[in-house]
Amino acid sequence: MSTEPNTYPGYRFPAAVIHHAVWLYHSFSLSLRDIELILAERGVVVSHESIRRWCLSFGTEFAAKLRKRRPRPGDTWHLDEVLMLSAKSEVFEIPMVSVTKSAASERCARRDCASI
Repeated sequence: MSTEPNTYPGYRFPAAVIHHAVWLYHSFSLSLRDIELILAERGVVVSHESIRRWCLSFGTEFAAKLRKRRPRPGDTWHLDEVLMLSAKSEVFEIPMVSVTKSAASERCARRDCASI
């Protein structure tokens, strides 16, 4: 269960507004003035300097949460198909699934299938 506060002591705005501003800054790499305009469209009048202070105060923990949620590539990559572009701008699509299946069936035909 999340223990996010509803308000931060010493801050005029509710925690939801602060979280949204910091989320916009770290998720979309918007400028502080862009975030000021986005919040103004939603009826929240806040200066870009306040948003900068929020990002300095709460940004590190928020960015750490975003990095933790980001999917990480594993050591195994599965290739389904390959797209190749020729010099004449022709697109060739090569499905790799059938190639791997036929290779596995050839291995099975050559030796015992129990090891596959």
